[in-house]
Amino acid sequence: MTYDILIGDRSYSSWSLRGWLLFAAFDIPVRVEVNDMYRPEFAQLAKTWGGRTVPIAKADDGSIWTDSIAIAEGLAERHPDAGFWPDAPPARAMARSMVADMHSGFTALRGACPMNLRVKWEGFAPSEDVLSDLARLEAIWAKARTHAGDGPWLFGRYGAVDAFFAPVAVRIAGYGLPASPEAEAYVRAHLNHAPLIEWRDAGEARDRTLSNYDMGLPTSPFPIGTR
Repeated sequence: MTYDILIGDRSYSSWSLRGWLLFAAFDIPVRVEVNDMYRPEFAQLAKTWGGRTVPIAKADDGSIWTDSIAIAEGLAERHPDAGFWPDAPPARAMARSMVADMHSGFTALRGACPMNLRVKWEGFAPSEDVLSDLARLEAIWAKARTHAGDGPWLFGRYGAVDAFFAPVAVRIAGYGLPASPEAEAYVRAHLNHAPLIEWRDAGEARDRTLSNYDMGLPTSPFPIGTR
């Protein structure tokens, strides 16, 4: 089985990062095509792939997944031994619920802190709504860890749920957002995760800066692998 994935700009597209990690973090080979965001041809290219936005993944049997949750479930069906979901049913139910929550929730955090792997913003002041989202994140992360075995990830070993929260870790690091020691350790695990480092390096090599992601604040280097 071979796969292809259409992604947006690596430095900025959080949903593309999630979709790609569902391949890369589970050692599933995939061919990548980049669809530059905010260009006139973006919508047309996505349409030729069978969707409207990114990520879009395809298998060589004609299957198309036009959403990150669909990619996760499709790959889990085809690669049942890859470990996308926890083994125990209660933990698996919680992980799936957390993915759905991330997919549709935490809108204050996502809106105020767009993912940007190119810089760290200095002096960002989170709103009360963003702080509320962060508090809820810490609560569900702590609850997940009650099911965890050994390992730095939410349920012990790396799973689909961690791929969905990777862009959140990037936001916490990139905006200097407050985090408890436990949450900080989870963020650090992401920043030192080889697939995320590979993704960020590829974005840097492309060297495309989108001005609409400029927060108008002082910057320092993004702390990949160093936080």
